[in-house]
Amino acid sequence: MPTALNAYAKTPMLFRKISGAFVARPALFAASGGFVALVMAVITVVSLYDMRTDALMRARDAADGLSLLLSRDIERNLEICDLSLQAVIDGMADPVVLALPMPLRQRVLFDGATKARDLGTVLVADHLGNIVFDSGALPPPPRNANLSDRDYFKVQRDRLSDALFISKPFVSSVDPPLLSIGLSRRLTNRKGKFSGVVLGTLQLDYFQHLLDGMPLGPHGSITLVRTDGIVLMRRPFNVGEIGRSLAGGASFTPVLKSEKGSFVGVAILDGEQRLYSFRHIGKYPIIIEVGFSTNDIYAQWQWRACVIGGVMGTLCLLLVLMSILITRQFRERLEIEQRLRIRADTDSLTGLSTRRALDIALQFETRRAKRDRRTLSVLMLDIDTFKLFNDRYGHVAGDKALRTVALCIKESVLRQGDFAGRYGGEEFCVILPGTALHGALHVAQAIRKAVYDAAIPHSASPLGIVTISIGAATLDGASGVEMTSSQLIDCADRELYAAKAAGGNTVMPPAQRDEKDANVESPLIAEQAPQL
Repeated sequence: MPTALNAYAKTPMLFRKISGAFVARPALFAASGGFVALVMAVITVVSLYDMRTDALMRARDAADGLSLLLSRDIERNLEICDLSLQAVIDGMADPVVLALPMPLRQRVLFDGATKARDLGTVLVADHLGNIVFDSGALPPPPRNANLSDRDYFKVQRDRLSDALFISKPFVSSVDPPLLSIGLSRRLTNRKGKFSGVVLGTLQLDYFQHLLDGMPLGPHGSITLVRTDGIVLMRRPFNVGEIGRSLAGGASFTPVLKSEKGSFVGVAILDGEQRLYSFRHIGKYPIIIEVGFSTNDIYAQWQWRACVIGGVMGTLCLLLVLMSILITRQFRERLEIEQRLRIRADTDSLTGLSTRRALDIALQFETRRAKRDRRTLSVLMLDIDTFKLFNDRYGHVAGDKALRTVALCIKESVLRQGDFAGRYGGEEFCVILPGTALHGALHVAQAIRKAVYDAAIPHSASPLGIVTISIGAATLDGASGVEMTSSQLIDCADRELYAAKAAGGNTVMPPAQRDEKDANVESPLIAEQAPQL
């Protein structure tokens, strides 16, 4: 508990120190405001970038899920259709089935085909392409047509594999005039030679109805494409794009490199940039591509970014403007305080420092002389018989005489770091840091002579002009003698009284009393003392 109370008690002091630092250095406040605004801007940018990344990740997850769902549905239906074709192949290989009467044989061969959803006509063609069995011919015989010019026939004839082949989209000549694809398998005789094909047609309406129910956004797309790049179905549906090849396109090449994945690319068909998720459909040579437009993905993010960015940008701008305005206020306050301080520390009559400023400067220089083991000299000056001057010439003339004496002091104290002020009434004080007694007496004589040469008339003075008396005292910081600033002033005062007792226009102590400092340089050429 005491620790908490101490911390609480120190908080206002810490606040005052911080606020004082800002007031003393207005530029620091402006820099702090700018820094805070910059930090806020950076945090906002990072947050918006994270939101943008999250939007892309959510879209990728949705596209992956949608492509997985579609691929499983399509794979299941293709497998059912393929099983129907395989049942026909098995029946064709059974002599018992071939020996059955035509109506019964028709039912046995194509019974599985009638159960396959979305599967159209199932045909069996001989090695010349002529239809020999037709599930759509009820009652038999089959329709008279030749399929030898079709790709699904040529492929099965020219290759040795009996794998399922999926043809390009076409308009069937035996079914209603709808777009369909052909699923074919090779027939071989007992010697292993080509004996025909089994064909099943699958209407593209199945794919169109399946894709139309998927949520894609305004500019999304789903493309069902063969591994050689032939488009089987696409949403949005455009009949001119069905059967078109995408092979070699920038948005198709990545799908051939792996079984599944995602990438951002520009569509070949419409030039829209999309996030694509692709997946190969089981063992079949078909790929499903689900594409979400990047414009749709980032639409909500862009709106939020504009709102958040606008609000934070406005706040940052206001913060910077407020920092600038407050900085100006601080600077004006400092200037006012500086003027007030100068006015408070400057005697309005003489232009020299006030008694308060003298006391502060003397205390500071006394401590520094002791710390640095240096010398410090003080001159106490007083105008001789000044009361009689005021009585004879009046206070206006007395003020003018004070200003003249102050000017003589200013012109005689030449070093930077020396300090002169009005001690009170007609008394003045000069502080000479780093100056031994010999140098101080040199400055005192210069001041005394300058006042004497000013020749201010003073009929009550023995010399007929205004003169001053000066007392000097020195602190030797290297001597180890303890002396306060008040004691140093008392020493200079005693010398001043001695100078006045000697008749005025005098500097005390006399030069002969300073023999030990005879070889010390004049302060006019001595090293400069540091400025207060």
